[in-house]
Amino acid sequence: MTTAYATDRKPQTGMLDGVLIVKKEADWTSHDVVAKVRGLLGGVKVGHAGTLDPAATGVLPLLVGRATRVAEYLVEWDKAYRAVLRLGETTDTQDATGTVLERRDAGSVTDAQIRDAVARFRGAQQQTPPMYSAVKVGGRPLYKSARAGRTVEREPREIVVHALDILAIDGRDVTLDVACSKGTYVRTLCADIGQALGVGGHLLALERRRVGTLSIEQALTVDQIADLTSIGTLADRLIPLDRVLDRLPAVTVTGEQARRVLHGAPIESAETAVGSASATVRLTDESGRLLAIGLRDPRAAGWIKIQKVLTSCESLN
Repeated sequence: MTTAYATDRKPQTGMLDGVLIVKKEADWTSHDVVAKVRGLLGGVKVGHAGTLDPAATGVLPLLVGRATRVAEYLVEWDKAYRAVLRLGETTDTQDATGTVLERRDAGSVTDAQIRDAVARFRGAQQQTPPMYSAVKVGGRPLYKSARAGRTVEREPREIVVHALDILAIDGRDVTLDVACSKGTYVRTLCADIGQALGVGGHLLALERRRVGTLSIEQALTVDQIADLTSIGTLADRLIPLDRVLDRLPAVTVTGEQARRVLHGAPIESAETAVGSASATVRLTDESGRLLAIGLRDPRAAGWIKIQKVLTSCESLN
């Protein structure tokens, strides 16, 4: 894909910090999107939170500037997908990019049977990661073993499927809306539903529609990002760090405490007396500006250790 944008204006490359919601297209890797946007922004630091497979589309949160430091908090968020399950075909990758291992006639499977099978996969459950995944066993990603023709024993992991609804049944294709916890493989979910029905199945198409509070309705294509960059208005579409992290409880610090925080020194705050002693918190100054992310010290009530400093010391002067 080529991206064209106006060349009579300078690209916007100033101080950009925040999260950009990208609508990833098919056949792009997540790294491709990061590299393209980094180039558009003139080398500004860019990362992503939550990889999408090349064939998948939809929400890819890009972290720009200081936001690259908070990726670990975003990947914990739940996610929502729209998936198409194709019954009657099992593939080695559990999706349409793989080699078909087995075909079975799915014509005798009724809508009622499909609905009953899908209902069994709602809620907390154990899921075994697929061989074609980045999960590491013994320090080696599973996909490398899979490409070498080896099957590795994997431990099932606890996941939660918060919602699983059937939108349409069209012959052997079943369109699903899925809301799930981090670490859930939707292609494995599809393969498991096909197995439960006795005919096999794989993920035919996947669109990620939400990551935490970041929805596809807010997302921009790479072309749109290029256009906004060229006219200098991309900053208006960046979600500030304090909004991105608003799920974390906020603790307000005094002016003197702010200086300690920005030097990475722990502080004592009465606000930590409420709630979990080990909760992660946002530290803000008296004007509401986000300074850092801290962790309540479980060994010393009232004290907060600094995990990430997100504002420069110079900003206090």
